[in-house]
Formats: sequence, structure tokens, C-alpha cells
Amino acid sequence: MRRRPSADRRSGESGGSPIHPDVIKLGMVSLLTDVSSEMIFSVFAIFFTTVAGGSAALLGVIEGVADLSSCSLDYLSGWWSDRTGRRKPLAVVGYGFSTLAKTILLVASSSAALGAFRVIERLGKSFRGPPRDAWLASVAQRQVRGLSFGIHKALDKSGAILGPLLAYGLLTVLGATASTYRALFRIAFVPALLAVVLLMLLRERAGERHTHEHPLAAWKALSSRFRRYLVAAGIFSLGYFSFGFLLLRAYDVGFSIRETVLLYALFNAAFVIAAPLVGRLGDRIGRTKIVLLGYVCYLLMCLGFAAASVRWEIIALFILYGIFFSIDEAQSRAFIADIEPERRATAVGAYNFVTGGLYLLASIIAGALWASGPGTVFMLAAALSAIAAVVFLWSGREGHPDS
Repeated sequence: MRRRPSADRRSGESGGSPIHPDVIKLGMVSLLTDVSSEMIFSVFAIFFTTVAGGSAALLGVIEGVADLSSCSLDYLSGWWSDRTGRRKPLAVVGYGFSTLAKTILLVASSSAALGAFRVIERLGKSFRGPPRDAWLASVAQRQVRGLSFGIHKALDKSGAILGPLLAYGLLTVLGATASTYRALFRIAFVPALLAVVLLMLLRERAGERHTHEHPLAAWKALSSRFRRYLVAAGIFSLGYFSFGFLLLRAYDVGFSIRETVLLYALFNAAFVIAAPLVGRLGDRIGRTKIVLLGYVCYLLMCLGFAAASVRWEIIALFILYGIFFSIDEAQSRAFIADIEPERRATAVGAYNFVTGGLYLLASIIAGALWASGPGTVFMLAAALSAIAAVVFLWSGREGHPDS
């Protein structure tokens, strides 16, 4: 197929600044969404097990199913976005669906309702991710793509700092009661609604159409390099269990429920600070090294959580996790955008679908092994991280990505 002029050369024109305005605007949409979602998620694991009466094993199943839900529509929405060249309508539907799901929490708080909310809300995330990331990649110049994704994710996670802090304030003032959680859920609905309104006001950024490709043909058109990367990412995902287990580990070491909320805010603060810096570093030294660094960080973090016994160690490990997460969330997508310039939404969708499906298995395994000791869970995750790093190195180095 004859290629159009690269989107990399047609993007990033923003009055002399290398960062396109859409990066900031989409970041603000994500910020508002995360204020809402992370207010809820920062208390979800503890609320589920201590107030709603759910078990850690059930939490693992629900979080795993939620992870599966969050990737179940990724490939479909990515393929559809590339097929039609549309980004904004699919993103609006995804953000809107997540917002509507939060109405469940306004009327019910049983373990069944909480599980339904987590699964349904993640469906919206699944649908919006690939078209939004393709939108970001199309407006970000190649030489600052890592920084652009880092800035977007930093804004995203800024909301994840504000959200837990708002939750902490409500719990401090009103106490950890059922009525406080209901108030928290009502307040969290407001920024989610504002995010959808802001996104609807943005100008459409259409991509190249692949109108005659069905889903299987689109998959076959993806590069062998991307497929090799997907193998390493899949192995790593088997050890990438729900963040809720890290909060439970902190609770075991001696942190109170309110203090675990602050740990969650600390993790997000580390993410916000690290994301642009790591993105800029990836632009300079190549994203292969950055992806590999992410695997190493996760390995060290898991070893640390397996051995941690005092509070300062847990604090340091949450900071390390924030650094790792800034790599995994932003730079893996920038890496994919580099090696799949023609079908970015499809590639991101395939990546999310495969890894998210394996997150389900990872969280179920973690929940089942938790009773035998958290150390077993973390050592298994560390071993899988090491294997993934070896496979990633074996699959080939980045060099100069295809363009």
C-alpha cells in the first residue's frame, strides 16, 4: 500500500513548542477521569475486604476479571479506529461508558455491586485506550514522542494524586464509615462527567483509513518486530498482578487504612515526577533500554516486597513502583508507536488485549497464593520479570525504529 506523508512530519506544530496542544488537552481529560477513578480505587481493596466483607481470594478474581475487562475491547476498538480513521468518537464512548458505570456505586455497595462496577467501568477504559493513544502518537513529533507520552501520563497520574488525597481528607474528617464511602462515591462522579464534556469539545484528529481490512487481516499486517515484543510482554504480564495486593502488603506490615491511601498518593507522585524524565531519557537513548529498565525495576520491587518488614522499606518500594509504572504505562506505548507507524491503534489494542488477558491469570494466581504467604507471590513475579527481560533482549534491539 502506498503510504501517506508520515504523521510524525505533519504533527507537533504548536507555535514553536515541540509539544502539541492536544497532548495537554487529552492529559486534562485523563486527569479529571483519574481524580474520579482513583478516589474510588484508593479505598477499593480495603473497603471490599473490611466493609463489604469480601475475601482476598475473591478480590483477586474480581481484579483479574476487571483487568480482563479493561482489555477485552482493545483490539476491536483499535482495529475500528484504524479502519475508519476516527479517534475522537471512540474515545468519547469509552470515557462516557466508564462514567455511567460509576452510577452503580451511587445506589449499591455490596461485594457483588462493587465487583460489577469494577468490571463494567474497565470496559470503558478498554474501548478508549487505543484510539486515544493513536491520537497522541499522531500529534507527537518523533523526537519528543517519549516526552509527549510522559507528559500525558504525568497529567493522568496527577489526578491519581488528587483523588486519593480527597479520599484521605473525607476519611479523616468523616471517619471510615459506610456513609462516608457513599459520599466519596457521589463526589467522584463529578470530575468523571466533566472529563467527558471536555473531550467532546476537542477537535477531531482523524488518522489514515484502512477501510478494507477485517480484524484478522489487520493482525497479520502487524510487523514481526511487534509480535516478538508481544511475547516478552506476555511473559512479564503473568507476574503483573493487581496493585491492590501491594496495598494489602502495606496493611500487613502495619499501615492503617488511611495511611495506605497516602501510600497510593505517594506512588502516583513518584509516577508524575518520573514520567516526563523517563520519556525524555527514552527519546535520547532509545526506548529498548527504557523498556528493559522497566522489567528490572519491577523485578527489584518484587524482591523488596517479598523481604520488607518495616515501614520505611514499604515507602521506598512504593516510590520504586511509581518509577516502574511510568515506564510501563507511557514508554511501552511510545515504543509501539515507533515500530507500528501505520496501524498504531491496532497495535496498541493487540498489546492491551494480550497483556490484559494475562493480568487476569496473574491476579487469580496471586489471590490463590496469598494465603501461603505474600513472599511466594512476589518471588514468582520477580522470576517472571527476569525471564521476560531475557526474552526481550533475545528478540532484538531497537536500534532505529521503522518510520
